[in-house]
Amino acid sequence: MAVQSCLPWPDKRLRTAAEPVVEISDADRQTWQDLIDTMEAMPGVGMGANQIGVLRRLIVVDASSERGQVVKMANPEVLHKSIELRPHEEASPNLPGVSAVIKRPRAVTVRYMDENGDAAEKDFVGLWATSVQHQIDHINGRMYFDHLSRTKREMLIKKAGKLR
Repeated sequence: MAVQSCLPWPDKRLRTAAEPVVEISDADRQTWQDLIDTMEAMPGVGMGANQIGVLRRLIVVDASSERGQVVKMANPEVLHKSIELRPHEEASPNLPGVSAVIKRPRAVTVRYMDENGDAAEKDFVGLWATSVQHQIDHINGRMYFDHLSRTKREMLIKKAGKLR
């Protein structure tokens, strides 16, 4: 249970799809706690296990204003998404110093395995929905800037490189 270092872009693990979780182990519970500790230290509104080098389909999200409302998910998948898009400025500790406005569905319904190993479904709206989709991208080996045009993506990565 500790704050972990985030992998620096372009570490290949950030481009690797994470392994599905068959059953929740103590190691998975430890990873969730490490993700929470790391997210809170930034502070951020979510993290995927790939970001700290753990290639398991585990994410945490807490977009509450008062904090302490974290949702732990294993194998999350979007079942439904709204047609309406919501623009939001996104960033990642794996590529610090840069951000971009990304348009994602404003609301999503997600199916996942909870911390007890039970199947669960939950609706997320606004920043919660944005964060869940962002974290699912991470465990699928995608980064937020993959939603940008090639030119904008290359400019963003080049700018981040200059900031290092």
